[in-house]
Amino acid sequence: MMKYIFMLLFLIPLVKSYWLINSLFMIMCFMFIYLNISYDFVSPSGVFFGTDILSYSLIGLTYFIIFLMMMASYKIYNNNEKVTFFLCVMLMMMFSLLLTFSSLNMFIFYISFESSLIPTLFLIFGWGYQPERISAGYYLLFYTLFASLPLLLGIFYINSLVYSLDFWLISLDNLNLYLYLSMILAFLFKMPVPFFHFWLPKAHVEAPISGSMILAAILLKMGGYGLIRVYLFMGSYSVKYNYFWMVLSLWGALMVSFLCMFQVDIKSIIAYSSVAHMSLVICGIMSYSFYGFVGSLIMMIGRGFCSSALFCLANIIYERSHSRSLFINKGYLSVMPSLTMFWFLLCANNMSSPPSLNLLGEIYLINSIISWDYMTFIFLGILSFMSCCYSIYLFSMTQHGYMYSGFSYMNSVNIREYMLIIFHFIPLNLLVLKFDTFSLFF
Repeated sequence: MMKYIFMLLFLIPLVKSYWLINSLFMIMCFMFIYLNISYDFVSPSGVFFGTDILSYSLIGLTYFIIFLMMMASYKIYNNNEKVTFFLCVMLMMMFSLLLTFSSLNMFIFYISFESSLIPTLFLIFGWGYQPERISAGYYLLFYTLFASLPLLLGIFYINSLVYSLDFWLISLDNLNLYLYLSMILAFLFKMPVPFFHFWLPKAHVEAPISGSMILAAILLKMGGYGLIRVYLFMGSYSVKYNYFWMVLSLWGALMVSFLCMFQVDIKSIIAYSSVAHMSLVICGIMSYSFYGFVGSLIMMIGRGFCSSALFCLANIIYERSHSRSLFINKGYLSVMPSLTMFWFLLCANNMSSPPSLNLLGEIYLINSIISWDYMTFIFLGILSFMSCCYSIYLFSMTQHGYMYSGFSYMNSVNIREYMLIIFHFIPLNLLVLKFDTFSLFF
């Protein structure tokens, strides 16, 4: 692990060169993926750090998404909008996420988990679009911090009980409801659980493309990662309370799915669809079954690529029309037909079409949730139908209809933007061939 930390530190003198750092991130991504293949055991990289299949997958995803974030943020480089500071924020983000996903010690995990909030706020405040980004940043900060303080107190209490903060050495006999809530609320708010998700659409709408990508692809997945980790030692106690979170998530996902159909902002639709899909991940983890955990991991990775790609497509339109409204952005089929193909493919992936990772994740998750209680098939059926509805709604509203008459000229899509979408699309649809590796999770 030290070599990856040092690689990030030695990139700091190179922050003047945008494309060099971008290329080096891609090289680091493939180095990590091919040199650290993990299986069903933790391979330690020191006293406090190690990777298993869960952290290995999410660190690989983080490297890849940050490389794509830089690729998507070409406008910042082109207009020279504080490029050096932007690259420093990217390095800071990667550093905190690398420590978060690889730490075996709960206190180091907590520190790095919270420190990832700082570069996200810098992205929203520094490169966001409207003045409302200030209130969006406050929502993000205070929702997360409100639930995180009990987690810190819970970590200290566990240390006083068992004299260890290593995830794999903690064994608790006298768990109680307060400790249980303090350990999981921070992660549920981060995912986010429905009815505590109000910070997410605001943050997505006001964030620049890089902020939206990192929020959708990585930061929501930190909640799932933390839940799976704390359930290693709290699972047997939590079984009797999990029905509450299952019901809340299923009902909330249903509400949010219907809410998607009323949105007129492209980014809002994608953000709300993320909330609906992450609710299924919460249900999978709360079912406390093998299928649930494996499905959650696959779904988190699939949603990481899919949501990020949809935000990139929304940004390609926004950079040309300077609006995210569905009333203005219509009829792109006649102007950018090749981009319409990618809109169709990714909207189809968003509704879990084969052969995407989303489909594989949903198969595992639906199995685990129906095994928990067969009556949930009613909710799951409506949820699957609604995901189809809002994906088709998003596609048809943007690609069909008459072009807005106020547009006198529309730039064509360039190679960088095509490559950006293709780099999302290939792993999303080809990683399904390696589903045997994901099933080595437990």
